[in-house]
Amino acid sequence: MINRRRIADDQLYAHFVTFSVDRRRRLLDHDHPKRILLGVLNDQLTSFNARCVGFVLMPDHVHAVVWFPKPGELSRFMHGWKRMSSFRIREWYRREAPHYFQGFGEGDRFWTPKYYAFEIYEQAKLEEKLNYMHQNPMRAGLVQRPGDWKWSSARWYESRQTVGVPIQWVE
Repeated sequence: MINRRRIADDQLYAHFVTFSVDRRRRLLDHDHPKRILLGVLNDQLTSFNARCVGFVLMPDHVHAVVWFPKPGELSRFMHGWKRMSSFRIREWYRREAPHYFQGFGEGDRFWTPKYYAFEIYEQAKLEEKLNYMHQNPMRAGLVQRPGDWKWSSARWYESRQTVGVPIQWVE
């Protein structure tokens, strides 16, 4: 039996999304690929008139909470974000760090083909997902406090410091 998980995108939910680098390779270890990923996120947010409620970029995966002003946009948004970021990040690696792929190869794809999405209906669940995201670098031993990880929206929530992406709350 094939498990075909369906993503609900028929109402104005906030969406908690997660996607990973293919084979969990640590292709987001360097700062520049993370900057590219945030730049493409900014472009997508603008194109879709969407909001980013929060995010965290880890060495091998990404979490974000996004909201759209109309339903049915998540799939196109995610496709564009993953497609454009993989193209630009691969291009950067080829130009600036070609040796990085020597141990494991460039691979057929950058991201895993799918993404996980969780629809958020309630404020309490939204806060729970943000806390989960923001604590991820701490749980991974990358920092002592969530706000110390510069590739997350935690600093914005803690002290309103800019994080490379406009953070907007949704009710």
